[in-house]
Amino acid sequence: MAKKPADKRYTKDHEWVVLDGDIATVGITDHAQEQLGDVVHVELPELDREVGVNEACAVVESVKAASDIFAPLAGTVVEINETIIEDPAIVNGDPEGEGWFFKLELDDPDAFEELMDADSYEEYLETL
Repeated sequence: MAKKPADKRYTKDHEWVVLDGDIATVGITDHAQEQLGDVVHVELPELDREVGVNEACAVVESVKAASDIFAPLAGTVVEINETIIEDPAIVNGDPEGEGWFFKLELDDPDAFEELMDADSYEEYLETL
């Protein structure tokens, strides 16, 4: 039986979240990387750091600006994407895939359901 693709949700801060059990993978959306321009530096949270909802926990710097990346859900950082520290351009090339930022072990996996689905996020983008 084929594994169904993981459900992806979005925030108004242009982060995406994919949930696998109680582990959430977090990155920035294609829209966010387009707004930023060429990403030149990424700072990621420390492993085992506990983050609250909407807590700034990472930074992405582009030729235009530096932007905080917020934790879309509360949890503990269990993995970071070392590859994008060494090669930040991956964030521009594949923001919703290989350009992920960090993984959280969620305090409350059910909170994932409160984030926007793809259709809601598309509607939100049209209001910007």
